[in-house]
Amino acid sequence: MIFAIEEINNNPAVLPNISIGYKILSSCSSPTNAVRAALTLASRPEEIDLTSSCPPAISALIAESGSSQSIAVAGTLGPFQVPIVSYFSTCACLSDRAKYPSFFRTIPSDYFQAKALAALVKRFGWQWIGAIQSDNDYGRNGILAFTKEVKKLGVCVAFVGKILRTYSKEKILDVVEMIKKSTVRVILAFVPEGDFYPLMKEVVKQNITGIQWIGSEAWITAPRPSTPEMYQTFGGALGFVVQKMAIPNLKPFLTGISPYTDPNAAFVRDFWEFMVGCRPVSHEEQTSTGATNEICTGNETIMNFQDAFYNVMDLRVSYNVFKGVYAIAHALHQLLFCQPVGEKMVTDQLQRVNFRDQFGHDVFFDVNGDPPASYDIINWQLIDGQVQHVTLGHFASDVNGSYSLSIQEEEIVWRTGTMVPTSVCSNVCPVGTRKAQMKGKPTCCFDCITCADGTIAKSTGSVDCTPCPQEYWSNESKDKCIPKMIEFLTYHEPMGIVITIVSLLGASLTLATMMVFLHYRETPVIKASNSELSCFLLFSLFLCFLCPLTFLGRPTVWTCMLRHTAFGVTFALCISCVLGKTIVVVTAFKATIPGNKVAGKFGPAQQRIIVCFCTLIQIVICVLWLTLKPPFPDMVFKYSNKKIILECNTGSEAAFYAVLGYIGILAIICLILAFLGRKLPDNFNEAKFITFSMLIFCAVWITFIPAYVSSPGKFTVAVEIFAILSSAFGLLLSIFALKCFIILIKPEKNTKKHVMGKTVNKKI
Repeated sequence: MIFAIEEINNNPAVLPNISIGYKILSSCSSPTNAVRAALTLASRPEEIDLTSSCPPAISALIAESGSSQSIAVAGTLGPFQVPIVSYFSTCACLSDRAKYPSFFRTIPSDYFQAKALAALVKRFGWQWIGAIQSDNDYGRNGILAFTKEVKKLGVCVAFVGKILRTYSKEKILDVVEMIKKSTVRVILAFVPEGDFYPLMKEVVKQNITGIQWIGSEAWITAPRPSTPEMYQTFGGALGFVVQKMAIPNLKPFLTGISPYTDPNAAFVRDFWEFMVGCRPVSHEEQTSTGATNEICTGNETIMNFQDAFYNVMDLRVSYNVFKGVYAIAHALHQLLFCQPVGEKMVTDQLQRVNFRDQFGHDVFFDVNGDPPASYDIINWQLIDGQVQHVTLGHFASDVNGSYSLSIQEEEIVWRTGTMVPTSVCSNVCPVGTRKAQMKGKPTCCFDCITCADGTIAKSTGSVDCTPCPQEYWSNESKDKCIPKMIEFLTYHEPMGIVITIVSLLGASLTLATMMVFLHYRETPVIKASNSELSCFLLFSLFLCFLCPLTFLGRPTVWTCMLRHTAFGVTFALCISCVLGKTIVVVTAFKATIPGNKVAGKFGPAQQRIIVCFCTLIQIVICVLWLTLKPPFPDMVFKYSNKKIILECNTGSEAAFYAVLGYIGILAIICLILAFLGRKLPDNFNEAKFITFSMLIFCAVWITFIPAYVSSPGKFTVAVEIFAILSSAFGLLLSIFALKCFIILIKPEKNTKKHVMGKTVNKKI
């Protein structure tokens, strides 16, 4: 500060013909002492040197280093509009213009440091970290701002330990135990060096290693902890500091300090005794036998000293002091008069300061009195046996709130090894699993639960599993949706092969029976059974046996319409033929009753009309069905989660059951008529066979309905096919088996005499 003031006083471009004075008091890092010193400096002296051209007045304060002290000073002098410029107070709370209207600083606010630290945590993927804060305004507000930023990134703070230089050793040990018990591998220390050093010594003493430390600017470059001993535990630490600057002209000023040049200069005698090791004594001072250091000879010099104090190439905090002094000087320069200066006017001018210093940096303050944020990233490295603070990156923000972070990651020395350390409460959930929050734990602590069937997680760390589309299902690893298995009754599966064989067997037997009937059509057995209707019946049965083949294979629009309508029409034709045969049998034997002429009225023409009319009604029903609401192929998902059942939707349940109902009505009529004629007198009573066949038919279709409704998937189709084949075989065997047996095996019974055997015996 003294150097900057003297440089300004010697610079004719700034405050020409005006000299800046100063008065330095120490607060000893105590807020109470800081307020006392600030009030002392801001108060007018009781005696004014009348020989001075302008009475002395405090235009501004360069204060303080600690945030707690600055809060106390700014809160006290703020109402009086005394401008305070701090060079090291970073608490974000000091940006509150309502509380601290005259506070300025040349170091960025912790608001920006918190963003920088959060960006660093995000960059390396650390999700589970600990925090150490000083139990004062600096630490509390810093960790609060940091926590607010990292929560936006999904990062959890496992613990917050509080320390202070005045704390007892028991409290320090409590924080050490907290660190030892925690599973975190990354810890942020938002603490001034003076408060942090006792904890650092205890951590080294207990040999707590394997932790990656992150430091705030208040300790990361401090010289006291930067020793090889501390490096054993804190080596590889990362942190942010304000940008360094070289002030070459400062070195001649420092090396030119001498107690013999100005014996009354502040701090010079103490400085000389500390640096040189001897006590300078003026001519008036008598030798003191109780002095701790020997008296200097007067030939000592500090021109060639290599102490770090004389390194003016890597200045950080000192450069902030330099900028603060120049900012006040430029504000005063704008006033351009020499008289008691109103503090508020200085504050206003300081708010508007905007200049470029001799090093090319722009110096200005925003509306909150904060400078633009710019940090260097520091890494602790051991080089030639000494701890070096190596700059490996940069963080800068702009007025829009965005920021840029650049890091030379390959150059970082990690305490935990060559790889970037990991710090998570729970490992990232792999694909196929989702996070499940642990009860009573932070959001970063979770279990990984496998996705439920039908849902997937394609990326790691998924919060929820995504349901697969309806046509898809999850694979075994639950990371991909795969098409569901499509199921329908095919020709190639065992059930389809059996159905095909049975259908073709039935059709073949029907054709064989028809060939037998055509070949032996002039025999009594064939004539007695009405050969024309029998051939019609066999033709319809042939079609009935072929119907199940339309139920096999992948359903299409045409096969769906064909299978139901073909089934309905062929069975209507079949039962119509059976009905015609039943009427013929009953009327034929009723014709033996004297005066009964019914048989004469029911000849072949009437029989054809009955068959055609009954079949036509079914055709009309089917045409209306296909026209209004036809069957269509449909995908059914309700039977299985892993399968899609392809089946033919009937389109209209009413039409489907109307077709079945009509066939049932015809069957019941046949059953009733045949039952009435079951005791007709002949050896080959056709009515008995029709009755038996209708009983089988009705039994099959009565059991079909509940089985059809309750069968899942492709078994629904199988049940319908079973009903078709069973009823068709029942009709074929019941009506035609005995006739074929007599014709082929017992031809001696194929005579009119045998057919009418009972009637002949009665006549005899």
